[in-house]
This record gives sequence, C-alpha cells and structure tokens, in this order.
Amino acid sequence: MTVTVVGAGIVGCAIAYELAARGADVRLIDPRGAGQGASRASAGMLAPRIEGHSVALLQLGLASLDLYDNFVARVVADSQRRVEYRRTGTLQVALTDDEARRLEEQHHALTRAAVAHSWLDAAAVRRLEPSLTDAVVAGLLIPGHGYVGVATLISALSDAAGRLGASLSSTEVREVSSASGGVRIDTSDGALTSDVVVLAAGSWSGGIPMGSTPSPPVRPVRGQLLQLRFERPPLSHVVWGGLGYLVPWEDGRLLVGATVEDVGFDEGVTIDGLQQLLACAQTLLPAAESARCDGARAGLRPATPDELPIIGASSTMPGVYYATGHYRNGVLLAPLTAVMIAELVLDGRERAESVLVQPARFGL
Repeated sequence: MTVTVVGAGIVGCAIAYELAARGADVRLIDPRGAGQGASRASAGMLAPRIEGHSVALLQLGLASLDLYDNFVARVVADSQRRVEYRRTGTLQVALTDDEARRLEEQHHALTRAAVAHSWLDAAAVRRLEPSLTDAVVAGLLIPGHGYVGVATLISALSDAAGRLGASLSSTEVREVSSASGGVRIDTSDGALTSDVVVLAAGSWSGGIPMGSTPSPPVRPVRGQLLQLRFERPPLSHVVWGGLGYLVPWEDGRLLVGATVEDVGFDEGVTIDGLQQLLACAQTLLPAAESARCDGARAGLRPATPDELPIIGASSTMPGVYYATGHYRNGVLLAPLTAVMIAELVLDGRERAESVLVQPARFGL
C-alpha cells in the first residue's frame, strides 16, 4: 500500500515512521523539510496531568504517554541516533496563597484519582530545587511526567523512516482530490497518486483544497520559546509556574515557554514575547539573570474549535485520513496519533480513543 503523508512535523514524521515500520510504502511531503513548523518551537513537555484541560484531552494524553518509553526505544534502535528523553517529573509551584489554594485543589483531585504525586511545602520545594525563587510557597511533584528533545526525536524519526524505505520530498501540496483507484495529490512538482493520503500539515492543513470536502477548521496560534544556557543544568525537573514553564536539558540549556498569541500566520519573534518569557524565567529562577541568551524561536500551533485534534478517516473522501489540530500537544500525542493512523489505515481497526477525535464532528 502506498501512503502519502502531507506534513513533516512531529506528528507527520511519527506517522511516516509507524507506517513504514509496518510495511507500508510511505512518501512524506513538506516544503520546509522535517520539523521546521510548530515542532521547532516546542519545549517537548510530556505532562498530560497539567496540559489536559478537558477530560477528553487528559485521556488522550495519558494514553500517549503510556506509549512513549517503547516508542522512543524503537525509534532509537531503528535510527541509531540518540534522543534526549527524561521522565524526571514535573514540579508545579505556587508563588502566592491563591496559587497555592488552586494547587492544593489539584493535589486533592490527584489523590482521589490515585495518581502518584507529592504535595510539597515551601521548605520541601527548596530542598528539591534549591535554585528556585524564595517566593515559592508550595509545590506539586508529578513523577511520571517528563520531556523529550523534539529536534532529536524528529531527526531520529526521519532517519528511521528513511531506513525503513520512506522518502521525504520538499515540495508543496496544492490540492488533494479523489481519483480512480486512489487519491490524487497535485504538487508544485506535478501530480501524484496514492492509495492513501494522511493530512498532517498542522496550521497549514486548512489551506489545502480537498475537492468538495470542507477544509479542516484549524487556525494558527503563535507560541514563542526562549532558550537560555547555563554552565550546568540549574534544575533537575521541568518546572511549571503561573507565568510559564522551564525545561532543563542535560547540556545546560533551559527552554522557557511559551506565549499564546492569535496573530494569524505571523511566525516572528517579538520583543513583547521575549519580555514575557524573560519575566517568567527571572521570576521562577533568579539565576536566569546571569544566563546566556541562546536564541528564541516561534511556531504556529494548530488549534481546532474544541481544542482536540482531528484524527481518523474522512467520512466524505475515501482514502483520506486526518491527523491535525493537535494545538499545544503535538509532541505529547505523536505516538498515539501514529498508532491510531497506522492501525486504521493498514488494519481497519479503531482504538477506543478514536471516538474523541473523529473528523466527522466537523463534517470532514
């Protein structure tokens, strides 16, 4: 079976790898190359208990996190590349009494759900992370969370997929339409046909004509990310505060994220965005004032009206599948999305989570 995956971000690369690993003939298309859209501005946090703002999103996030250990191990083995991946936990901190009360409510909810975590007073937080501000009044440690180096993971996915026979083409897809015996893809380099097309173009998914089928309702939301550098890692956990989050890497880099801006397709880094991120870093981590600024970047996160991704088969165009609209959770949901698409395309099987993300809810 020939499968064309449109979009080579973290989701598209994961799908291409999973399909190729299961024997499909995979073509990956993205005019920018692999990982040059929203993925390049992702801090790689794996924290469904924090990011799961709805029951459905929490369910998806937990299911995908359960797949991550095996997913990364397979990709590393198939690519022979190192992927930075750590499950050292997330530490949420409160700097005011009001924040502490909200954090305590989360603590009680986790206790009722029998989720492993630790409620920490100010002294315990400082023992765990001595570099944090003295203004911390409480903390919540969730040990099952972590992060992944997104650039390292995308490189490994792209290499692994290539070793398994997938190809990557840097061309632009202009239209997808039905064709006799398959799906037609019109590109800037000419027309192609494929048994199956998977639309995984993130914020650009809505701009690709799909014949008589409506475009997916995906809009771009800009997120800016700041990268600082220390001589050694200033933290041992991902830290989440009221203004944002800090992700420490093994080599001393610290990622500070992220803004949420409705500015259309503007991918620029702004002074206002950097000031917000610097304020976050300096508020949580006083040592950030002496850190070296190692750069900043911005990406466009693909948001849907209900903030849930669109994953599954088109109800109106045979051979077309969607894997888009992951908003701020593309990295977290990549393994689950890849397995869902691979099982659906190759075996006709739907996972239990499919009911939460059906394309038909948007008439697709």
